[in-house]
Amino acid sequence: METREKIEFAGLPLAVYREIAAHLRQLEGVEVSLIPQTSQEFDYNQSQIAGLWISYTPKCGAQSRQRVQQILTYYRSHYVA
Repeated sequence: METREKIEFAGLPLAVYREIAAHLRQLEGVEVSLIPQTSQEFDYNQSQIAGLWISYTPKCGAQSRQRVQQILTYYRSHYVA
């Protein structure tokens, strides 16, 4: 059974979302997609990306899930105020 999790970091730049996605895609059983921003008004301080969908396939083991959390914790501590 596949499970899916939505991750959002307020104000995170597009480049950093792409970096997170690239790291997560290296893990076995983990698939990542970027969620486009839906706001109709441009805000320079708002990211072009609304968040990430992280999908865990049946191949995803406990080690991969733990690594996902470690990666997300790293980015939260370095980029989210």
